[in-house]
This record gives sequence, C-alpha cells and structure tokens, in this order.
Amino acid sequence: MPTTELRLDVLMHLSNLPGVPGQEDAVREFVLRELDGLADEVRVDALGNVIAFRAARKPKKSEKVERVMVSAHMDEIGFLVRFIDDQGYLRVQALGGFDTRNLFARNVTVHTRGGTLPGILTPGGRPVHIATPEERKKIPEVRDFVVDLGLSADEVRRRVRVGDMVTLDQAARQVGNLVCGKAMDDRASVFMLLEVLRQLRGKRPRHDLIAVFSVQEEVGLRGAVVAAYGAQPTVGIGLDVTLAVDTPGSTPDEAVTRVGGGIGIKVFDSSMISTRWLVDEFADLADAQGIPAQLEVLALGGTDGAAIQRSRDGVPSVTLSLPTRYIHTIVEAVHVDDLRAGVDLLCAYLR
Repeated sequence: MPTTELRLDVLMHLSNLPGVPGQEDAVREFVLRELDGLADEVRVDALGNVIAFRAARKPKKSEKVERVMVSAHMDEIGFLVRFIDDQGYLRVQALGGFDTRNLFARNVTVHTRGGTLPGILTPGGRPVHIATPEERKKIPEVRDFVVDLGLSADEVRRRVRVGDMVTLDQAARQVGNLVCGKAMDDRASVFMLLEVLRQLRGKRPRHDLIAVFSVQEEVGLRGAVVAAYGAQPTVGIGLDVTLAVDTPGSTPDEAVTRVGGGIGIKVFDSSMISTRWLVDEFADLADAQGIPAQLEVLALGGTDGAAIQRSRDGVPSVTLSLPTRYIHTIVEAVHVDDLRAGVDLLCAYLR
C-alpha cells in the first residue's frame, strides 16, 4: 500500500484563511505560492479560478492521452454584510447552507477595505434568563442574526460597507487522528490536490492534468462551470467532502461514509450520478493498490464533479469524497488516513 507524508501544517493554514464565495483572494494567493514549480502553466481566469496545467508524458504506442480536469473549491460558507441598522448592528446575507443551531454566540471577523474588525454573531431576542419557554425552543433563521462590533453606529458606518465579507473564527487543530477547523469543506480537498501535484513534481502524468482551484462552489458550482467550459476536459474529477454519519444518534444505514474508512468514491448525489465506468475504475484501482476506499451515496449535496459532467456536450466524471464529521460547522473534522488515501488514489490514477 502506498504511503504519503502529509504536510498537515499546510492544511491547517488553509483552513484558517478567510474566503467566502466571490472573495477567495487570500486562499488564491496562498495556492498560487504553493504552485510555484509544480505546473507547466498557471493562470487565473476572469472569475478567479486558479488553473494549473501539467502536460502528459510521451504516450506509449496505442496509449490514449486524456485531458483530466480535477477540481477542488477554495470558497467557504460565510456571510456578506447586507444592512447596517440605526444602532450599528450588522445584518448578514448567508453564502452557503447553515444549520443555525450552530451559529449561536460565535466570534466572527468582518473584512473591510480598511482592515479586519472583530465581531460577535448572535441572534436577536432576549437572553435565556428572561426568555419565555417558547422563545427558548425557537430555532432562529439567518435573518434573525446580527453582528455586534462594539462600536457606535457612526463608527460602524464609517468603517463597514454593504458587501463586506464576514467569516466565522476558529483555529484549526489536531484532535487525535482528526484535523478539525472551519472550512475543511473544501480546503481539505484543496490541500489534497496540492499534495498530488507535489507528489508528481519531476514526473510526467499519464494524462494531461488540468488542476482547478475553483471559486463560488457553495453558491452553485459557478467556478467549475466556467473552468470546465474553457478547459474542455475528456475526464472530470471533483474533489470535495461528504458526510461521515458515524457519530452517536445515527443509524448504520444513514452512514454515508465513515471517518477512517478511506476515501469516498461517489456513486450518487443530488447533483450528479457519477459515470459508472469511472466509479469502477477507481474502485478497482484502490483495491489493486491496497488504498482504503468506500463507495458513497449522498441524498443531497453537489460538487464540482457535477459542473464538469454537464459541461459542453457532457464529460465522463466522478467525485472523490473526503469523509467529514460536523460539515458546515466550525469544527469540520477529517481523518489523516482518509486524506492520505485520497492523495494516493488520485496519484495512482494520474500515473
């Protein structure tokens, strides 16, 4: 079985970076630095996707060279400022799907043109000490939340604009064999793709490789749509996280994947049915190479793989899914062995 040493410090740094859909600048700058010396060509398209190209080795006789696009998204769920009220509280627009039960009393950062401002995200309403029983049971909607900057209304209006990015605060850390933090969806896959390119340094892949670090996935797979249209791949591979339903309170049949069980090979989600021969090829390759893998059926959700699959007149596509606990919270958790399995399987396919 292949073994890959992983630079977990890089993963944790990626997790900590801010980057909601449309404002992925900090992540993009980091990715561009990491790509130095790892690709034949690197460019940033008009939407902000980072696209790195590695040419294939000279093919053997009768060997077909594909154009393989692999895409992992740089953006994270977060907020934009949509309104500043008369008291200086910020109202926010969600970018991505939140379970508001996980948003109570959170530290956030507001990213303005003049720098960052610390804030507190909390729903409006009365404290628990004086709330009615009905109020205590109510689950607020995103529109009920406000950001308190601890500043006067005039100062807030002077420093904050509608459209400024708001991100949740959480420093990534290791917990046993897990790495947890905000934005493992999908910085963990960005990390895996960077690690694959690092593993391929000095070697030519079997196929032309178009490695895409996409934008705006959390609001509709937008970056990958644009990138796939321009790249014209013949094979598509999405890299993303998926649910690991392996914690107390769930039943065995609900376990989409299990943490530590290996990289997921997507069969189905609500955005795509993976091309069956690609599912079989990856599953057979994992078995032959001794790489832990598990087949994944996800009732809801979508990945860049779907965007590639629907590009132009259609592209055979599959997604490799990283089992993740506590998705769309600030403690998204991935297992080191699953990260390693994802890197090893993608490297084996590209080689």
